[in-house]
Amino acid sequence: MNTADQIVANIEHKVNSDATVDELLDFAVRTLKEEHERYDWVGIYLLDGDTLVLHNYIGKPTEHVRIPVGVGVCGVAVAEGANQIVADVTKLDNYLACSVGTRSEIVVLIRRGSAILGQIDIDSDLEKAFGQQDEALLSRVADLLARRL
Repeated sequence: MNTADQIVANIEHKVNSDATVDELLDFAVRTLKEEHERYDWVGIYLLDGDTLVLHNYIGKPTEHVRIPVGVGVCGVAVAEGANQIVADVTKLDNYLACSVGTRSEIVVLIRRGSAILGQIDIDSDLEKAFGQQDEALLSRVADLLARRL
């Protein structure tokens, strides 16, 4: 397994390549999924007006390809302008489940300055799967992705 620095370096190399945005986002979700066993679903939503639109993901198919700002963990992250770490999604009233097995979720915003461009969304079938180290790694990846969005 690669360290956080190696993961970031691999994604940065792709950011600095002539890869298309779609290739870059696909590479990012695959890299994150492959490096973390507890990351069961990894996706990138991009903000289009007041709706998050799912672009690239790896994991079980989801019906949540368009999420209004303010709805679910993803929409709340944008509405509040803050990353979200949810230890147990079954305790949320407005949770949008991608999979019935999901127990925890992390959402890290992709920003350019104060503008929110999208987010990295990761689900795990384990409770309390995410912490500050995950948020720090995903924030570094989000900053890299923002260069190309």
